Amino acid sequence: MNSTSRRKKVLAIVLAGGEGKRLMPLTADRAKPAVPFGGIYRLIDFALSNVVNSGYLKVVVLTQYKSHSLDRHVTTTWRMSTLLGNYVTPVPAQQRVGKRWYLGSADAIFQSMNLLDDERPDIVVVVGADHVYRMDFAQMVDAHVASGASATVAAIRQPISLADQFGVIDVDPADPTRIRAFLEKPTNPAGLPDSPGEVLASMGNYVFDAEALREAVSRDADLEDSKHDMGGDIIPAFVERGEAGVYDYKDNDVPGSNDRDRGYWRDVGTMESYYAAHMDLIAPLPVFNLYNSEWPIYTSYGPQPPAKLVEGAGGTPVQAYNSILSPGVVVTGGKVSKSVLSPSCRVETGAEVSDSVLLSGVTVGAGAIVRHAILDKNVVVPPGAQVGVDAEADRARGFVVEDGLTVLSKGQEVDL
Repeated sequence: MNSTSRRKKVLAIVLAGGEGKRLMPLTADRAKPAVPFGGIYRLIDFALSNVVNSGYLKVVVLTQYKSHSLDRHVTTTWRMSTLLGNYVTPVPAQQRVGKRWYLGSADAIFQSMNLLDDERPDIVVVVGADHVYRMDFAQMVDAHVASGASATVAAIRQPISLADQFGVIDVDPADPTRIRAFLEKPTNPAGLPDSPGEVLASMGNYVFDAEALREAVSRDADLEDSKHDMGGDIIPAFVERGEAGVYDYKDNDVPGSNDRDRGYWRDVGTMESYYAAHMDLIAPLPVFNLYNSEWPIYTSYGPQPPAKLVEGAGGTPVQAYNSILSPGVVVTGGKVSKSVLSPSCRVETGAEVSDSVLLSGVTVGAGAIVRHAILDKNVVVPPGAQVGVDAEADRARGFVVEDGLTVLSKGQEVDL
């Protein structure tokens, strides 16, 4: 962090009101940022860990949709020393400017303007709460201050062949740090000046001059045809005025990262991507490394005992490989492969769990089989039952089957 940006007062705002419809049924009873991930974490832990590891310790989390478990996790886990005025605090929608809830991410900030009034920051870092990645925001703030832009968008390089899946940032060839236009899922975009085979896609992370952000969301609040969205309305307004810059994620150098996981970023907005991100964790050389102690991902999973692997009845051997076993997991004479087991899961004698993600408290009974499945909290698979083996049988039992995965909701019953 350079001397100029170090003197800047920074407030971090985490946008955590997402409903996450594409992650149903995991979001049937919780907000998307509260969805468990990687055994012991929740999705919001990645955004908050990045913010605090960057040195920004005044953080507000704007919540709305089914926020109880999210609020509880933030308030019980993310506790700061108050000696220096540091905090991480959830802020629910409060109808401060009228009888309405948040209409979009920009309106969430507009309705929470009292937070800026109280803190009086020079810079506001605004980040989403539902991506898996590591990022040093202090480096982005440095680049923002040096550029003179009023708003800076973090962007990640993607193959030009995938451009029609993203909102693409068109840069000025004369100054690749300036945004010339936003292109929504373009079919024939121009490649980057230094890499014609790539485009820049927005990561949903922004840095603003505080006063410029205040003016922008206030102006947007009066526009009847606006969707009041940060990426869809606020940033394009900065672009039109020539005040928007772009920060290339490839320039972000996180301590402890290696060549394999440097630059990793995953939007886990669909069941397929959520599952794929878990599989990234369990490779022998993980694509995303949870074991980087120089940039830890913080969380709390309660008073769990260590994981335990023991032989089953009659000396049945236990097997576990290429998997993550969280604290409190007990595998008794069962087999676990290429899977992630969250705290307090049980796998009993002769049971097999493969290519699956089990959330907290799942029990797989003796002789049962679970394959290519995602089981939400407290699901009990009875002895001898099968999940993920026959897609048609799973659909007939009322399970969600999509993208080759069988997904069970929290506590859903499993018949033989």
